[in-house]
Amino acid sequence: MNPLFYVMCTATGFCGMGMLAALMLSRSSRAASRRMSLMIDNRHQGGTTVARPSDLRKNIFKAISWITERLPIPDDPKLAERFDRAGLTARVYRDLYLAARVGLPIIALAFGSCIAYKRSFWMISLTSVAYLLPDIFVTRLTKRRREKIRLSVPDAIDLLVICVDAGLGMDQAMLRVAQELDKRHPEMHEELLRINREQRAGKLRIEAWQSMAARTELTEIDAFVNMLMQTERFGTPIARALSNFADGIRQKRRQRAEEMAAKTTVKIIFPLVLCIFPSIFIVLLGPPGIAISRGMGSSPK
Repeated sequence: MNPLFYVMCTATGFCGMGMLAALMLSRSSRAASRRMSLMIDNRHQGGTTVARPSDLRKNIFKAISWITERLPIPDDPKLAERFDRAGLTARVYRDLYLAARVGLPIIALAFGSCIAYKRSFWMISLTSVAYLLPDIFVTRLTKRRREKIRLSVPDAIDLLVICVDAGLGMDQAMLRVAQELDKRHPEMHEELLRINREQRAGKLRIEAWQSMAARTELTEIDAFVNMLMQTERFGTPIARALSNFADGIRQKRRQRAEEMAAKTTVKIIFPLVLCIFPSIFIVLLGPPGIAISRGMGSSPK
C-alpha cells in the first residue's frame, strides 16, 4: 500500500492517544465530593455508576482546554467576537473549534488515503471540506441565533411597553422582560441579562445597547438604540417612544409578511413547470396517447 497511508494512520493514532491521555488526566483530578454525589444519585439504580452525557462532555472540554493551554496558541480577539455573536462565550468552545480545525483535516486526509480510486483528488477534497466545516458550523449558528433574536424583538418591545406603562423604570422593566422571555426566547433573555451585567459593571445604558446591536447586526436593534439615544437627548417620555416604536415594529413585520406572500407567486412558477405540469400532462395525455398508438399499430396496412 501507499506509505502515506501508514504515515496518516500513525499520526491519527498519536493524536488519539494524546486525547485519551489528557482525558484520563482530567478525570483523575475530579474532587471526592463529585464522586459522593454520583453515588447518592445512583443509589436507586442498583448501586451501579452510570456515566452521564454531561460528565463526558465536560471531560472532553477539559481535555481540549488542557491541551490548548500547553500549546502556544494566542487568543484571537476576532475569533472571540465571532463566537460571541454565535452565543458561545466560553473559552472552551474556541478551544474545541481550534481542535476541530486541526483534527478533522488529519482524519479526512487519512480517510482519503484509503480510497484507491483517484486518491489524490479525494485526499485534497476531503481535507479542504474538513477544514471548512467548523467555519460553516459557526456561521450557521450565528445566522440561526440572529434570526431567533429578530423574531423575539416584537414580543420584547411589547413587554417593555407594558412594564414601563405599569410604572417600572427602564432597567427594571428590562429585567422583568428577561424573566418573562426565559422559556420562549432564550437568546433575547441572554442578551438582556448581559446588558444588565454590563450596566452593573459601569457601562452606560446606550453603550450596552450599542454592544448588543453590534453583536446581533439587526436593523431592529439599531433602530431601538437610536430611539433610546433620541429619547435621552430630547427628554421624550420613554413610554410614548416605546409605544410608537412598537407600532412601527408591527407595521414592518406586517409589510415583511406581505412582501414574502407576494414573492410566492413568482417562486411557485418553477415547481409548477418542473414538477406539477409534467405530472398533469402524463396523467391527462398518457392514456389517450397509449390508445392512439395501439390503434395505429393495429390498423390494417
